[in-house]
This record gives sequence, C-alpha cells and structure tokens, in this order.
Amino acid sequence: MRWRKPVFQAAGALAAAVALLWLDALPDDPFGGVPCSTVVTDRHGELLGARIADDGQWRFPLCDSVPRKFAVALIEFEDRTFYHHPGVSLRAVCRASWQNLRAGRIVSGASTLTMQVIRMSRRKPRTLWQKGVEMFLATRLEARCSKEEILRLYASHAPFGGNVVGIDAAMWRYLGNDGSDLSWAEAATLAVLQNAPSSIHLARNRSRLLDKRNRLLRHLADKGYLSVEDCALAVEEPLIGSPLALPNHAPHLVEHYDKIRHGRKTVTSIDLALQRQIAARTDRWSRELRTRGINDLAAVIVDVASGGVVAYCGNADPAHLRPGACVDIARAPRSSGSILKPLLYCAALQEGTILPRTLLPDVPLRFGNFAPQNYDRKFVGAVPADQALVRSLNVPNVWLLKEHGLSRFVGQLRKAGFTTVDSRAERYGLTLILGGAEVTLADATGVYAALAAFCNGSHNELPAGFPFFDRVAVYEMFEAMKCVDRPDELDMRMVTSVTDIAWKTGTSYGSRDAWAVGVTPQYAVGVWAGNAEGQGSPDLTGTRVAGPVLFDLFDLLPRGGWFPAPTAGEGVSASVCRQSGMLAGPDCTDTLRLLLPSNAMRSRVCPYHRQVRLSADGRYRVEDPGEPARTVSMFILPPAMAWYYKQQHPEYAPLPPLRPAADVDERFEIMRFIYPSQGSVVSIPRHLDGEVRGATFTLAHVAPSKTVFWHLDGEYLGTTCDLHKFRIVPPPGIHRLTVVDEDGNTLSVEFRVV
Repeated sequence: MRWRKPVFQAAGALAAAVALLWLDALPDDPFGGVPCSTVVTDRHGELLGARIADDGQWRFPLCDSVPRKFAVALIEFEDRTFYHHPGVSLRAVCRASWQNLRAGRIVSGASTLTMQVIRMSRRKPRTLWQKGVEMFLATRLEARCSKEEILRLYASHAPFGGNVVGIDAAMWRYLGNDGSDLSWAEAATLAVLQNAPSSIHLARNRSRLLDKRNRLLRHLADKGYLSVEDCALAVEEPLIGSPLALPNHAPHLVEHYDKIRHGRKTVTSIDLALQRQIAARTDRWSRELRTRGINDLAAVIVDVASGGVVAYCGNADPAHLRPGACVDIARAPRSSGSILKPLLYCAALQEGTILPRTLLPDVPLRFGNFAPQNYDRKFVGAVPADQALVRSLNVPNVWLLKEHGLSRFVGQLRKAGFTTVDSRAERYGLTLILGGAEVTLADATGVYAALAAFCNGSHNELPAGFPFFDRVAVYEMFEAMKCVDRPDELDMRMVTSVTDIAWKTGTSYGSRDAWAVGVTPQYAVGVWAGNAEGQGSPDLTGTRVAGPVLFDLFDLLPRGGWFPAPTAGEGVSASVCRQSGMLAGPDCTDTLRLLLPSNAMRSRVCPYHRQVRLSADGRYRVEDPGEPARTVSMFILPPAMAWYYKQQHPEYAPLPPLRPAADVDERFEIMRFIYPSQGSVVSIPRHLDGEVRGATFTLAHVAPSKTVFWHLDGEYLGTTCDLHKFRIVPPPGIHRLTVVDEDGNTLSVEFRVV
C-alpha cells in the first residue's frame, strides 16, 4: 500500500490549492470597474438629480437597502430557497438537469440569486463551464457576505429593460420616486421585469408582463404576504408605463458633484422643500431682471447651526436658453464689490486697529497712483468706523485696509475660506477692499455663516485656523450690518420688517456684479446678480437688484431673536471718547464705558481732544503764558478732515487762530485765484476739431509745495501740488469753485459759464 501516501499527499495538495483558489477567487468588489451614475440627493435622501453612467446606462451606485415588498416578490419569483442555500441549490440543479434532459434543450438554469450576482459581475458567455465557475464563486460570495448584502448586490445590478440597471434607477425611471411607498403591484412588476427585460418590456408584450405580474401577486397572496382583498386590488392596478424623466433640482449643484464625485452617490445638506421654494422665487426674479438687461441670478442659503447648504441656485431659470445659463455662478469667481468691508471692520476691531466708532478719515487721499473715491464722489471729513461700513464709504475703508495691513487681511480671507483669493497681496493692492479680489458666492455665504455660528456661541465648531476669533468683534460687525438707516438706493419699505438681519450689498466696478449677503442666527443668505458673460448694466447695483432678492428669500425662512450679546469675560471694559470713538484720553470730557474686543487696549488714545488757552472772548488762541486766558478742552480735527467735517456738522468748532501781533496784517492772503476772478463770466473754448477741452483755472499759494484739493459745486475734482492749475469743463450756469489746502485753509470763487 505504498501508493496511498503519495495519493493522499497529492489529494491534500489539490485540496489546499482548491481552498486557496476558493479563498482568493473573488475580488473585494465583484463589480469593480463597472461605471455608475452620479446620484445626488437632499439630506432626506430625496433625489435632486443624476447623471448617466459613462457606458450610457442608468446604473445607480450600490443601494443602501432593498424595498421590503420588492425583496419578497423577487425571492418568491427567482429563488424561494434564497435564505437556506449556501449559494447553490442542489434541489434546483437536479430539477433543472431533469427538465433540460426531458426537453432536449436548456429550459431551466437552476441559478440562484447568488449565482446570478456572480454572472452579472463577470459578464461571461453562458456555458456549462461558466455555470460551474458561477457555482464555485457563489459559495465564496456566500461565505463573505450576508444574505442582505447579496440581495443588495443583485438588486443594484439587475437589468430592468432598456438602459435601466438596478432597482434604485428602475424605481425613479418607472415610478418617479424612491420606492418608499412601493405597492405590491409595482413590486411584482419590477420583480418580473428584471427576469427577462429583453423579452418583456413596458413598451411591448405588456399583456405577457401583466399576466406574469398577476400570477406572482396571486402566489404572494397564497403565501400570506397580502390578503385576498389586497391581492384583488393589486391585480386591478394599472401596469406602470413608459420611463419617466429623472428629477432635476439644483442642476448646477448636481453638475458640481458630477465633476468632483463622478459616478458616486452624494447625500447633500439640501432641503428639497426649501430648494423648490427658492427656485420658484429666483426664477420669478430672473424673469423680471431680464427685462432690465440682467440675465443671470444666483443664490445660496446656509444653515448656520450645521454649516450645510440647504438651498442652492447656481443660476436661476436654467430652462430659459441664453448664453451663460449653464454657468454655475455661485462657484464662479467674481469681483467682490464691497462685501469684504464687514470682514475688514471685524479684523481691525479684533486686532485693536480701531474701536467700533473710531473716527476714520474721509478726505481726498492718494496712495501712489491710486486715489480712492466714494460712490457719490463726496467726502465727510471724518466718519465713525461702523458708519463707514454701513454707508459703504470707499475712502475710509481703503485707509483702514492700509492701517490694518494688506498682507495680513489677505491671509485672513484665505484662512476664513475664500479659496479664490490669491495669497500674493501685491496683486490686489489697496483696491482689494473695493472689489479688486474675485470671490465666489458659495465661499462668501459660507464664511458669513461660520461667523454667525461663532457669534451664536459655537466656539468649538470653527475650522482650524479660522482667523476671526473675537466674539465681541464679530458681534459688533453684525450690529453695524443690522442698521437699516442707510443712505443708498434700496427701497427702505422692503427692510422695515427685517431689522433682525445683518446685511451688506456690493457692486463691482463697471456695474458687472451685484451682491447681497445677509445673516441671522439661523441662516446666511447670499445673492449675486449680473451677466455670466461679464457685460455690465446701468441698472445693476447691489442695493437696487441683489438687495430686494435677498429680503424676498429671507421671507421664506424662519427667523427669531438676535445673537446673544457678549459677556464681560469675552472682552475688556474701557472708557471711550464719545466724539472720537477712541480710547478716552485725559482731555476727553464726554466718555462712556463699553465692552470692547480683547485687543482694544492696543488701539489709539484719542488725539483730537486737547487743552487750549483762549482769550476771554474765545476768538483767539493765547500762547503767551503771561496773558490772561481761560483753558478749555477742545475737539480739534486735522485741517483737511475739519474742513469736510464741518460741512456735515455745523456744530463743529474749529481751532481759533492765534491772536495776531500788532504789526501783522490780518488781511494776509495765503491763496488767491489768478483765474477766474470773483463773479467773472467764463467762456469754454471749442477747438478747431470741435472738441471741448475745458478751461484752465489757476491758483497762487504762498507755499506752492502744499497740496491743494479742488472742488466744483461741492464735488471733489482732484489735487494739485507745486503748480496749481486745473482744467475743468463746467456746464453753462453759475458755479462755485472751492480749494482747500492741506492745512485746512479754504478759498472760494463764483463764476458764470456761457
């Protein structure tokens, strides 16, 4: 019997080889490499939209679960011993073999659901050898997966006719829903349909399909899955019809996920009910704005508590065919206009650069070749920082950016979440705060939502490195943004009922982008309007276009309450000068105590109050210590600031002049107009080519190196230095030309243009 040992060894080796082959025969994902559709749902699993798989099939990713009724109908129709066999049913094999021998051809395949999963994953010709391989691999799949997992694999990859693959795609294509309320008749139809989708189709052989469905329903009734009465009703239920179009909510968002999560399922934070409402509102606004030459509109709504986007309109009314309709404006970088000004205000408060009502200069300024202008081309001399934000004044905000630091602010914007802001600050210069940077609506809304969450007290939920970390500063920013008394063109009737919203509008250079962002403790809303192709419109401003849309969208959202006020432990208490808004100095007479950001003590002490010795009648300053005088504390602004400030504040008392010496002529002139003279008539010359180039006005100054600011009828024109000549093209009529030098000396002349 010496032959037994080598035989046993060979048998053992063969068994080991088979075992190893069995263990390693099945890949981790049997359907790996099979392309799937991109599927995007709302937070409740409702389908927002889908994009077809790369092979042209509607094949959704692996389903999370199989509807119970469909699972029952499928198992009873396909594999009644599914829960009892190890992947191969010997009874079915014997029965199929006998039937095939009797018929002389293959009439039964004996394939279990598990074997069919293997066959669908391998896509090999149907031969006896392949049948054996399927049996072998089916046992391995049963050892690896639970019955529920195998059922999910089968339901996800079974063909349902045409280019529909998988139960999820079938339910949406044939039923128009996710199958959560699947009827027995629908479940039976789908179970029968997947068995032979090429021969039984919804568009042909419907009588055969109906007959097979009803037989299955009666079998299910016999097995006790539904009552006789329910079976009778199910049999009478009409057969499902032709394939339906898939939902197409938030199409730009679906396209976004098709790019970044192609062929996968994404559950978003969108609330479909709200999404439908927002889409209806934005579509209506879009149709109205198109009559004004404004073709595109986008809106994003973020839930503050979760930070998730609950409504997303990448471009309203996409069904209206137009250039740019497919552009996802909500993620397209656009000039920011003024919507970054609140963040600069917050950053400057946080760093101690300013306090909430610190006076900022609003006078003609020049930074190299850049001379910022306010929207109305006027100046107010000095303005509290919060009012500079509320009124969106350009000059004070440019000055503040320079004081705070351009590079520092750019870094803060990037850390906050503005992904399109370039780290190279020099690329923007100080124009950054006026729209020099390009940002996206999605980023902007997300950043303001994060700030709102922080202001609500969600300190631990901020992203790592988030640059705004002083709650007093953030609260003061929202308090300023909540102000509705704004001298702009927004119809104030629209905002009388929204005093619990912090909001900011913005318009880019050339009227190409209109912005509005708004925040409550519950939601952040962002709106953009304009033309995707970039052309401007004279009617396109944030206040007139984006603002009304913003408040209309807020009307759809629940609101209540305001952000909790900061507590003493979140800031520092300090005495502040009421007039300058700065830390109170020893000469400040009117002060108040405020809770300020933690770094407030870095801020400047009020430099504008000082002790001044005046003559008894108050007309002159007295410097001679031996001369009788009274000492008073006066609020004195620098000359240029004082000249503009007094025009807005008649109560402002400028610093009195020094008492003139006896031998000094009080009529000494600092400036004089060479041309024109008082009351003169000016004729504007027209050149031979017909062009009107204006008249050159000339001024003499005792100190020519002084900078002189020129104004016509109260509107700022520009500056001169050294050679004080200015070319002006005034229209016919009476005008007043005013000049102010850097020391605050003023001179005016009136003339008439004919």
